[in-house]
Amino acid sequence: MSLNLDKLGLKSIADRYDLFFIDIWGVVHNGVHLHKSSINVLENLYRKRKEFVLLTNAPRPNYVVVNYLKKMGFKNFFENVFTSGEASLNYLLNDLNNQKFFHIGPPRDFDLFKSFEKNKVLNIEDADYLLCTGLFDDHDKDLNYYVDLLNNYTSKKMVCTNPDLIVDRGDQREYCAGTIAKHFEDINGEVIYFGKPYPPAYNLSADTKNKKVLCIGDNLNTDIKGANIQNYDSLFVTGGVHRQQISDKKINEVIKEHKVKIDYFQSELKW
Repeated sequence: MSLNLDKLGLKSIADRYDLFFIDIWGVVHNGVHLHKSSINVLENLYRKRKEFVLLTNAPRPNYVVVNYLKKMGFKNFFENVFTSGEASLNYLLNDLNNQKFFHIGPPRDFDLFKSFEKNKVLNIEDADYLLCTGLFDDHDKDLNYYVDLLNNYTSKKMVCTNPDLIVDRGDQREYCAGTIAKHFEDINGEVIYFGKPYPPAYNLSADTKNKKVLCIGDNLNTDIKGANIQNYDSLFVTGGVHRQQISDKKINEVIKEHKVKIDYFQSELKW
């Protein structure tokens, strides 16, 4: 049975763990502003000399997310940030270095492939593979556009650098690259994922050997499923992306629907 930490706080269990994987979007901030209680948690973990990774399914290199956090007022722990984009770079540079790609995603994600931008093609027919980081700005709500775009290209492999299906930017819900990748799989396309819940995101960002690990996040499909796959403990932040589902149903029903298990939960991350 999972334990509610709203009254006890993370401090009540922190000493049980050596390493913490903490989600950024949905836990540390909501896309608009930082959550002060989460910043307080990071400061307390640092004081206790606990190791933590700010692990995010952002389809951009680490430094881009660090700059974004700085603009929001984030002041410390920049070296702790690790993105799904960073996890994908080694594969893209080494395994697909000379292959042409068609980019599915907005211009803000161009930083991911700056070093091999010469391989980008504008016509999907000319691509060796598809690089999906998100949705096009002018088709960010029209999923039928991607149905029409991809139906004839399932022979091309897709690399998805953000497995999230959705994210909340303040009160606005947005589709993520994972939604496009899921459709591609539904029509029998092959997708290679980088980011939570897949193992490379954890293995590349920290040394987990012989450590007791706690994963903290608001997404059952990525943060919590990732913890389950790696056999780590998990803390589910209920006030994030699943908050509407949880307000409509009991939390145990929502967890069961997503076929995951959680060890702890909090409405927001608090020390």
